[in-house]
Amino acid sequence: MTKAIDTAARQYKRHDTEITTVSLKSGPPIIDSYYDEALASAGVLEEIKKGSLENFDGFIIACFSDPALQASREISSAPVVGIGEASMLLACTIAYKFAILSMPKSATASMRALLTAYGLESRCASIRMVDVSVSKLETGLAKIKKLLLQEARKAIDEGAETILLGCAGLSGLDKEFEKELGIPTIDGVVAAVKLLESLHDYGIKTSKILTYRTPERLQNSSNLER
Repeated sequence: MTKAIDTAARQYKRHDTEITTVSLKSGPPIIDSYYDEALASAGVLEEIKKGSLENFDGFIIACFSDPALQASREISSAPVVGIGEASMLLACTIAYKFAILSMPKSATASMRALLTAYGLESRCASIRMVDVSVSKLETGLAKIKKLLLQEARKAIDEGAETILLGCAGLSGLDKEFEKELGIPTIDGVVAAVKLLESLHDYGIKTSKILTYRTPERLQNSSNLER
């Protein structure tokens, strides 16, 4: 899965953009539930801290549920982009209604909570889920793709004008699905890369005036402020 994410990111990056793709050293192998997300969050923050020390210009959290995104912005002045938020924001520029296509069905509530957090419920035509664990992508991708396309077609019937691939494990399927469905299909990893490049070009960093200001217990550490 990490390899697919890295390939998608590199396929669309600018020639002068350098990308380092890492997996968490601790935590769950995949994120399928609230429990997995909670376990992964600490690892995400550790990678953000490490990257800040190494002077990275920005960070991407390659999980559609955007684990630890808000906390990461608190500890980093460099922009932090989640693939869930990035894909939704990009979708809103090309279509009035989008649909999220993901797995498993138990994650539906999590997707709805994400829409509410980003204030985009009204722009979502539907959330279509296949009840298969993300862990099955590596061994059963062909069958899962058929199921996902079935759900995507239902989403189009429900008013979706663009499809969001709601899992980093689906990276690289965007153009294949777009050809099959006949509507724009967005890979969140690619959306995040292009958004981060734009923020860097514009010279914009995370606002520290209020919501994302550095936590008080970390304010005396120069390691987290760039």
